[in-house]
Amino acid sequence: MRNRGLGSAMPDAALMPLQRNGLDPVPDLGRTREETPISKLPVPFGANVWLVTGYREAKAVLGDAERFSNDFTHLVGRIGVTTEDNPGGLGFTDPPAHTRLRRLLTPEFTMRRLARLAPEIDAIVRQRLDAMAEAPQPVDLVRDFALPIPSLVICELLGVPYAERAQFQQLSVTRFDLFSGFDASLGAMSQSMAYLHRVVEEQRSYPGDGLLGALIKEHGDEVSDRELAELADGVLTGGFETTASMLALGALALLRDPDLLALVRDDDAAVPGFVDELLRYLTVVQVAFPRFAREDVEIAGTRISRGDVVVCSLSGANRDDSFGPNTDRLDLSRRGPSHLAFGHGIHRCIGAELARMELREAYPALVRRFPEIRLAIPPENLAFRKASIVYGLESLPVRLS
Repeated sequence: MRNRGLGSAMPDAALMPLQRNGLDPVPDLGRTREETPISKLPVPFGANVWLVTGYREAKAVLGDAERFSNDFTHLVGRIGVTTEDNPGGLGFTDPPAHTRLRRLLTPEFTMRRLARLAPEIDAIVRQRLDAMAEAPQPVDLVRDFALPIPSLVICELLGVPYAERAQFQQLSVTRFDLFSGFDASLGAMSQSMAYLHRVVEEQRSYPGDGLLGALIKEHGDEVSDRELAELADGVLTGGFETTASMLALGALALLRDPDLLALVRDDDAAVPGFVDELLRYLTVVQVAFPRFAREDVEIAGTRISRGDVVVCSLSGANRDDSFGPNTDRLDLSRRGPSHLAFGHGIHRCIGAELARMELREAYPALVRRFPEIRLAIPPENLAFRKASIVYGLESLPVRLS
């Protein structure tokens, strides 16, 4: 969106769900949840915006596609948003359009289909570790590890030609690079969409073995080039920045806890549980796509009127006491409900299993290859994003030996 000054126009209390204190949500978010699981966000522009911080309440909203809409058109005309800003794809689409698009994509994200990517993920991780071993120290785990791995995996998934992967990776990095500024990011989005349209056109003529080729082979007459490009862009936006942030923040969590690092390094059986608890603990996608009430709704005693905007704090809900005591700690023995790091309901992240595959491969490989890895700067000097939907580190300098 083109609202460069939107963040500065928002009061601090309205930005609270997007702020962090290191790896943890700010204390105000927990206090808000304890006082009431649904509260009014003090936003300007005369909008009624509700913040949902309780686990049960967030799950109820996210799982109710009949009474809550994701349709992007609800945003048009608000705070300068136009129809041109519509990213398309699954996230801002309601049934039946959402159902049709999801039906096309779902078979490509089953564990059986994704299994073909396992050797490629392993090779990509090993290549990045080899490059880090040869680079001057300290290395930046954000730049050299966290960003390239999901970018190259998505290339493999989509079927991007090998010769073009450096270009694709650069576009991926630039569109999410806070250092580049808004105009550079917007330009990279435009370039990546133009690039994806060209890839789709080429795949129409010569369908490959990747996701785009498979969709064209199986559903070519059912889906337009624009829809294919939007779906591919959704895979990029949903699977790149989020996994990159998880890789960097998860590495920091390991560096802060030598016992946990040793467990992930030495015990294969502990890795799946570690990854799932880490997803809950970090919840890098801090808020879900906004929902719009289709009718008057009452949840947990709170009346939400038709047309109101509802924002679910995933990071707040995943620290709810529904997960047991001490939810602000990583605890691999935790037994609780399913976390909301990937959302819930019909809009749950379709690439959740692919993300888990990457994380399960990358963390153990990193600490086994570099058992003496350590921070190259004091922890208090690390730079985190200030207020962002996807939380992350700006850099993570480490010494490998």
